[in-house]
Amino acid sequence: MNCEKYREAIAAEPSWEGGETHLSECAACRSHRDDMRALDRRIAQALLLRVPDLEMPDLPGLDTSNVVTLPARRRIATPAWFAIAATVVIASFIGIRMVGNNVAYPSLADEIVAHLDHEPRALRVTDEPVSDRQLARIVPASIAEMNHEAGLITYARTCPINGKKVPHLVIQGKFGPVTILLMPDEMIDGAVQIDGQSINGVILPVGSGSIAIIGEADENLDSIQNNVMNSVAWST
Repeated sequence: MNCEKYREAIAAEPSWEGGETHLSECAACRSHRDDMRALDRRIAQALLLRVPDLEMPDLPGLDTSNVVTLPARRRIATPAWFAIAATVVIASFIGIRMVGNNVAYPSLADEIVAHLDHEPRALRVTDEPVSDRQLARIVPASIAEMNHEAGLITYARTCPINGKKVPHLVIQGKFGPVTILLMPDEMIDGAVQIDGQSINGVILPVGSGSIAIIGEADENLDSIQNNVMNSVAWST
């Protein structure tokens, strides 16, 4: 079992106890499992809501001579109110965990920024590169040819962007990790800037596809762009 398969399994069922052999050798997946189980515990705590009974206030002094009496309506019981509240809470957590899946975004740039927000573990500062075997698995020859001239690649995983599975890579920049998304089937007309509170980036058209490069706000991406563009060639 590799990291991707284990994380898919633990995301589907955080209480799953399988994959112990893989966990014994992978500290990153052990930490990911702990995060998923902590999230499940927060969901369970959120469901322990105490919703008070609905009570109508007393309205003394009203002239009821012109009030029309309506047939009594069945009062909503507390369990129903509890279920409504719980549904809202569950929907909120599911929204957090499912972002990127079946969610419509205004633009490709918006989806990319949302994806980065929900995969923070990729953005760790480290000098440990991914193995050539891992890089070849994530960026197979059927997608592109890529060499290490782009920089120190410390993260490589396949992620969904706009309904397609694309290579998600991270290299170490001057001011922090820099994300690279290789999107061979995502053709764009021209370069698209990506701006945020603490990031800057660009989506560049490359042949029949595009490449997104996003770094810290102070990161100068010019040299990184040149290195990435020179190190990637789409397979035809």
